[in-house]
Amino acid sequence: MSGSEKARAKAEKARGKVKEGAGRAMDDESLTAEGRTEQAQGDMRDAKEKAKGGARKVKDAFKR
Repeated sequence: MSGSEKARAKAEKARGKVKEGAGRAMDDESLTAEGRTEQAQGDMRDAKEKAKGGARKVKDAFKR
């Protein structure tokens, strides 16, 4: 996983947590849902990068 993508995923997750917490505190369902969505996007970015890394490892194993 590249450093910039990893940082971007962590930032998305953090922003999502803040939005979700603010939404709950203000009883704003829309903001809460937006926060959850942003966290899910960060999780998906993590998963995508991990899959790419795993695919590279498999590819490199067959090159040997």
